[in-house]
Amino acid sequence: MDNPKNRFTIRTIVQMLVFILLVPFLPLLISKDWSWWQAWVYALIGILGFVVSRVLAARRHPDLLAERAKFMQHEDIKPWDSVLARLVGLGGGLIPLVAGLDARYGWPGVDFGLTEEIIALVVILAAYAFGAWALIENRFFSGVVRIQKERGHHVVSTGPYSWMRHPGYAGALLVYFATPILLDALWTYLPVAFISIVLLIRTDLEDRALKHELPGYREYTQKTRFRLLPGIW
Repeated sequence: MDNPKNRFTIRTIVQMLVFILLVPFLPLLISKDWSWWQAWVYALIGILGFVVSRVLAARRHPDLLAERAKFMQHEDIKPWDSVLARLVGLGGGLIPLVAGLDARYGWPGVDFGLTEEIIALVVILAAYAFGAWALIENRFFSGVVRIQKERGHHVVSTGPYSWMRHPGYAGALLVYFATPILLDALWTYLPVAFISIVLLIRTDLEDRALKHELPGYREYTQKTRFRLLPGIW
């Protein structure tokens, strides 16, 4: 007999294999340049960053990974996030895809030097660490926007959340903007622009939903004024 729970488990495993193992290696797989050390570093940081952050988050909040694994299976996802969450995933896949195509076909662009690539690498490492800190600090760091009433959803204002209201998105944006420099792929800024616009829209809509529906969030916004860019927005 077909078991929905088994289908969900298989689908979750397949999605993780694709997005966590396959997508980071797209620049190497598409370019077929196995000596491209920057692409190796990009892939390994992505995989290790995911694994380490989830292990640490699970140790502190054992139920968080189960919440995130359900992703689109939740029934109370905000309708607009059913679209935006998928667009974020699409944009995240387009970045390494375009980088690989850029390297394979030698599209014209700016040649970033080693110094710029090292700086970009440092930014990516710092951004992954910052995003992981946000994940570990926030037990309600879901993959979709919803009010998690069954999990006792409440405002988290400690750690990076004392500086900005959406530090996870901020860390992701830093990774996106530094990646084209690390991979020396200027055309990759096209999907970066796309996913940045999506994240800005998602941040604004999520912030409005939390103000209206999460007790204490409106008061939190008065203390932590900025959403993504301290001093700006």
